[in-house]
Amino acid sequence: MANKKSSKKDIRRIAKKTAVNTSVKSALKTYIKKSRKATAAGDPAEVSANLVTAVKALDKAAQNGQIHPNQAARRKSRIAKKAAAALKAAGK
Repeated sequence: MANKKSSKKDIRRIAKKTAVNTSVKSALKTYIKKSRKATAAGDPAEVSANLVTAVKALDKAAQNGQIHPNQAARRKSRIAKKAAAALKAAGK
């Protein structure tokens, strides 16, 4: 346990940041999962909407430092590739 006042404050600050980062990462997983489910279902409107939402969330997380920019790019690339294949298969 910290003894100094500044160290105690640091612990509180880290706890807040950890909570925010955890919730953002959890939301990212949810958006990506929804995008994958829509891709598997093959509904073009739903695929497009979920892809946009997931990409936006990934960009924000990378911009705010919750995930590495390269990780965001890799995840966006993967879901976009699957979405494009699903849209092509749906005939759009």
